[in-house]
Amino acid sequence: MFSTDEAIKSTSEFVKNATVNASQFEEIFENAGSASLKYWQNLAETKILWKKSFTNVRVWNPPFVEWFKDGLLNASTQCLDKHLGTQTENKIALVWHGEPAFENGESLERRVFTFGELHAEVAKFAQGLLNLGLIKGDVAAIYMPLIPESIVAMLACARIGVTHSVVFGGFSADALKDRINDANAKIIITANGGYRRGKILNLIVSAIQAAASCESVKNIISVDRAGTTGQSWYQKNDSVSVEAQEFVKSAVPFHWYHNVLSSKLAEPADVSSEHPLFILYTSGTTGKPKGVVHSTAGYMLWAQTSFEWVFDHKKTDIFWCTADIGWVTGHTYVVYGPLAAGATAVIYEGAPDFPNYSRIWQIIEREKVSIFYTAPTAIRSFMKQGDSFPASKNLSSLRLLGSVGEPINPEAWRWYHKVIGNQQCPIVDTWWQTETGGIMISALPVLHAQKPGCAMRPLPGIQADVVADDGTPVQNGQSGKLVIKEPWPSQLRTVHGDPERYKSVYWSSFSSKIDSSPWYFAGDGAYKDADGCIWITGRVDDVMNVAGHRIGTMELESALVGNIHVAEAAVVGIPDEVKGTSIFAFVSLKSEFKSKIANGEGKMEMSKLLKDHVSREIGSFAKPEQIRFTDVLPKTRSGKIMRRLLRDIASGKSAVGDTTTLEDMSALVSLADYREE
Repeated sequence: MFSTDEAIKSTSEFVKNATVNASQFEEIFENAGSASLKYWQNLAETKILWKKSFTNVRVWNPPFVEWFKDGLLNASTQCLDKHLGTQTENKIALVWHGEPAFENGESLERRVFTFGELHAEVAKFAQGLLNLGLIKGDVAAIYMPLIPESIVAMLACARIGVTHSVVFGGFSADALKDRINDANAKIIITANGGYRRGKILNLIVSAIQAAASCESVKNIISVDRAGTTGQSWYQKNDSVSVEAQEFVKSAVPFHWYHNVLSSKLAEPADVSSEHPLFILYTSGTTGKPKGVVHSTAGYMLWAQTSFEWVFDHKKTDIFWCTADIGWVTGHTYVVYGPLAAGATAVIYEGAPDFPNYSRIWQIIEREKVSIFYTAPTAIRSFMKQGDSFPASKNLSSLRLLGSVGEPINPEAWRWYHKVIGNQQCPIVDTWWQTETGGIMISALPVLHAQKPGCAMRPLPGIQADVVADDGTPVQNGQSGKLVIKEPWPSQLRTVHGDPERYKSVYWSSFSSKIDSSPWYFAGDGAYKDADGCIWITGRVDDVMNVAGHRIGTMELESALVGNIHVAEAAVVGIPDEVKGTSIFAFVSLKSEFKSKIANGEGKMEMSKLLKDHVSREIGSFAKPEQIRFTDVLPKTRSGKIMRRLLRDIASGKSAVGDTTTLEDMSALVSLADYREE
């Protein structure tokens, strides 16, 4: 899997036209390493539009940190106001496509906002929020589909110093309620519908049900996405309890979004560098979700800088990150990073496979997208359908591709590079987390040849390393745990309402042997190859001990997907009396090979073929004990496979625990009901 022989260089044309050239990046790396605080100071002075400059670059009271102390700024200004009066004011900021089907290559719904128009909309809505009584320091819950108004809501909150907490629109009322109560949100901003695979998600119903159990909520605002203006949609609706209906009518004023918009433009509030810009909840395997808190200045600095560097941003680029704003990727690389850099961003409301698998490529062709950033799960899903869908569209506008969310297996990387990028587009395989705020490890295509499946190297100023259990850096050619040894501006500041959890979860595993300062432990395993490049091997809790051999699920899954028949694979370990753990693989075949497992004999033959393949690729000790074929795997709405649920299924148990992030419950049902022929 960890091949150092295969390194694909960026084309000479790409290198020649790079926004930041190789020698400039080498100088940046040198400055970042030799004088780190001076490096961060220079970046902050260059990239941020300050209302009042800072007096102290960093205050480090391990594990708590403050960056750019005493500085005043506004994130909305950084994204919008600074472009006013420049050529960027009339440049397109957002291009939105709704999900409802397209005809003759055109979406039925398409909206465009220039930076000037987006600024006006944000300022009008921000004033509307002020008129409803929100003040600096309040929290707003945003529970919306991916429509332009969701981005307006985020920026409007930032404009008046209200911390936003975006909750993905697919979450249930209970999940929304828990997040609202934890954040003590004063308002819910939602929509009366959102499209997903041809169906309308009735978000307002969930919002009402949640609000009925949230004493902090004082107002509900709804965008009229589903076209029901003026209707008493909460009356005579069986899915809304009588208590919830009475609660909304008597206790929580309801407002349509278009009625909240003010004719007055709100001025941006001055907030401190450490003012909480947003709270974003991450789901754990146990316990309540963690409310990750991000500051304003440090987050905005790295959102813009990492966007410009990793994606080689140019003024002419059309950038498309397919993430929803309910996830950190949507925050950083749909909203804050691109807008701060003055980039044109594409957003799409619906599912990538609706009404068919050509939708993504149709939008790329229509908008002449030049940078495309998506998840390995989506890439494998596209690959599973074959080459015909992307081949039917003109993708020649693409010049750079990106991968985010989990490690990408080499086979999917190669398909992405060949079929989507026509072997001309560099691929940035980015590693980062909700907690890191922005990309930490990635290739810089002008500087690095890319290795399929390899995250590559830390960005300038990011002190990431791979260490053994005792904290000693591993040698090249060895595996260990991924840590970050120095604070960085966009790191999470705390877990909302639970600083002890912040310390114990992220800062208690490793520390410096020199001064005992704690290191951030990412929770991921990694491998450092012969060149010192970093390969992410997956969560350390996904490492299995099989008869004394430590095997990462990522390595096994990559081996399986490397077989020509396989589109997707998920591997879990289950208890074994002899080996300690035995390997159980869930495998989805490419569509053209599904007929090979039409009966029991075919399944046995395919199973043997794949087991032998793994044995050849890794070793006989890694051969799966069982393989179960399936058309679907249980995934979160951000595309990650829920291995915890697969472990329960493989062990013959009922899948238990938090399933609020599950994209399609039918995947779980079909696997649980599976019977061998």
